[in-house]
Amino acid sequence: MLSLKTGKNGQSGRTKIYMLESKHSAPLYEALLEYKESAKASFHVPGHKDGQAYRTLHKASEYLTQVMDIDITEITGSDDLHHPEGIIKEAQQRAAQFFGADQTFFLVGGSTAGNLGLILSVCATPGDVLLVQRNVHKSVIHGLMLAHAKAVFLAPQIDEVSGLATIPSQTAVTEALRRYPNAKGLLVTSPNYYGMGSSLKPLVELCHDSGVPLLVDEAHGAHFGLHSVLPENALAQGADGVVQSTHKMLTALTMGAMLHVQGSKLDRKLLSQRLAMIQSSSPSYPIMASLDLSRSVLEAQGEVIFEDGLAAAQIIRDGIKKLPRFAVVEPRGTNDAYTIQDPFKIVLYDVTGQWSGYELQEWLEAAGCIPEMSDDRYVVLALSQGTTRKDVDRLLQALEKLSENSAIHEVNQLSTWNIGSKFGDEVSSPVQFGLSPISEEMTEAVPIEQSAGRQAAEMIIPYPPGIPLLYPGETITDVILARLIELKKNKAKCQGAGDPLLATIRVSKVTEGSRDII
Repeated sequence: MLSLKTGKNGQSGRTKIYMLESKHSAPLYEALLEYKESAKASFHVPGHKDGQAYRTLHKASEYLTQVMDIDITEITGSDDLHHPEGIIKEAQQRAAQFFGADQTFFLVGGSTAGNLGLILSVCATPGDVLLVQRNVHKSVIHGLMLAHAKAVFLAPQIDEVSGLATIPSQTAVTEALRRYPNAKGLLVTSPNYYGMGSSLKPLVELCHDSGVPLLVDEAHGAHFGLHSVLPENALAQGADGVVQSTHKMLTALTMGAMLHVQGSKLDRKLLSQRLAMIQSSSPSYPIMASLDLSRSVLEAQGEVIFEDGLAAAQIIRDGIKKLPRFAVVEPRGTNDAYTIQDPFKIVLYDVTGQWSGYELQEWLEAAGCIPEMSDDRYVVLALSQGTTRKDVDRLLQALEKLSENSAIHEVNQLSTWNIGSKFGDEVSSPVQFGLSPISEEMTEAVPIEQSAGRQAAEMIIPYPPGIPLLYPGETITDVILARLIELKKNKAKCQGAGDPLLATIRVSKVTEGSRDII
């Protein structure tokens, strides 16, 4: 545990700071445990008073009150996320050292907060241009909106076997940097939602030769680089700003994430200010403590902590190979788009083409196995260090039963859609996203089937994975229309759509115009 020593910390006369005794200590988490054990009277927020408000009222609150025991706020000794000088500062410094950053910021708003903070600090002046991979998470688009910045979209590379998109090519990045020498940086997503990627080092070199930072949304790769069989992480490859969802593939509570920074290309003071603007002034201490504890356990256990999870993933892959009905997506060495696969992400599909990913997910859920996501062809299974042999056996038994299922319906024509196929050019013209909604008088709702050639007036975001299929102002091509119809048919959840059933879509009444201003 921690020892408490007296020392001035400069926070409104507060004098308690936490000095660390253990090499692998979790200072923030352990401080909350000490707070719980102290059993002091709470005359501060939050109003549940360490869970006391529920304990005598509702038996069903038992599990929640256990968290409330350590759900504190900025009191003496607990430090302040937006001006860290004590235990939070120490916890962030330990995280930076462990993950290989010069500085680490704890995020209580998920990787969304990190993406917003990066964009708002890099694009500090309205009209700034940011080079952006086209298949980015919606939070990147929201960051561009808030910054009043312009996006230059770079088409991603496409794995020719799976049809799935990864990062832009060196050629696309080189051309974008040539066309837009005043761009403030390049933002890419790696790995993608399917655990796929390729080396970032060439893109780092291109960006640094042009004097701009490479920003990486590594939400699904917080565990990268922490075991010899796991892919190298973005920081180790030289990226300047990296956002990781510690809650996704590691062990933090949901919404717990980190933003890692290295080098001199990012203004850290401005970044800290931007993060304070977009994150709560009353951040969750349980979430922050889970970030601290996650790092502490990883540091103390080392690579061994991943062994059982990796073994479970291999057993699943070996088991699937024995089932001729199913296969998994793996790198084939056919192009540069896909050279890296996260072993903890298993991308499953029906080789006969008779079951879509949506249908396969329904079958698995009926068998008590809940996948991470699905699309028209694939199901993504997300494993971790917490995956058990019991889980593995249940999954393989479910797949064996599905393989033997004789009730096979009419074959579906699987889509070969990919987001990169929408652009003829690898590098787009600048696109500016406005915060003001498009006037309803300027738009109309039309049946999805009749929307080809029209300009979208709303954002269509299949979720998961949260990558916009359509932006306001984009033309609905035949390829996009086919995808929309597929989403409608499979009752996929789409954010941003005025009609959640996708029977209709809002389009502009003006069918001609520039895409430069949206």
